[in-house]
Amino acid sequence: MFGKTIVFLALTLGHLSAAAHEHGHTGAEATYLGNEAIMVTEDGAKILFDPLFPNGFGIYQMVPSDMRSALMAGEAPYDNVDAIFVSHMHADHFEVGAVIAYLERHLETRLYAPQQAVELMKVETDPDSAIFDRVIGIGLERLDTPETYTLGDIQIDAVRIPHAGWPGRAEISNLVFRATLPDGTTVMHMGDADPNLVHFEPYEDHWNAKRTDTAFPPYWFFLGGDGPLILSQTLNAKTAVGVHVPMVVPADLIASGADYLSVPGETRAVSDAD
Repeated sequence: MFGKTIVFLALTLGHLSAAAHEHGHTGAEATYLGNEAIMVTEDGAKILFDPLFPNGFGIYQMVPSDMRSALMAGEAPYDNVDAIFVSHMHADHFEVGAVIAYLERHLETRLYAPQQAVELMKVETDPDSAIFDRVIGIGLERLDTPETYTLGDIQIDAVRIPHAGWPGRAEISNLVFRATLPDGTTVMHMGDADPNLVHFEPYEDHWNAKRTDTAFPPYWFFLGGDGPLILSQTLNAKTAVGVHVPMVVPADLIASGADYLSVPGETRAVSDAD
């Protein structure tokens, strides 16, 4: 998507170990659902990124029907979800009706989403519905100061980083979420961020304020532009695992040696157990 320059980042972005120590907690784990949909768990905490969407456009991996049904029903391992995060309102990331239905059924789950997505929800259901007591609409503009939130022992922050193809999609609110789970593991979900350093440099203090254990960028960050530099230096992330990978995995992504998720049900260790 952004050229054929292949930058090998094996030292920083290699495959994550699934091993855990024999004592202490079990460590955080990410489970891939489809496209950019990821579930991250650590002991009692459970969060989902972009889990409900209606369209892969014949290119991107959909969440399998049995997995989606279990998710909607709250069947294990998709039970007791603390929060859902939506990066942006495109149909391969966000389904209005399904998110409303999920929140109506699961009364303890909070939703963090761009205000653009929340406004769509209010068109599709009663804007005075009780579900909106658990919906946090984030109305950040480009270059706004990051916003921070607390959900129990989970710490969350959000930054608006332009959608890939900027400035052509400048009107789309794409959020990069960073979440720290109760045991201290920090993950970052980048939505469809544009791999241009100019978007990330204004937030240098923000990235450096907290070390991210694993970032989940769209796969094109590994392949060109400023993407490899952003991943290896700017974000202050220990490692990165690509998502938004087409069902036919690009040859240059395979050749890059980068880690990525493309098969529903795949898991990665996000942090080692203590």
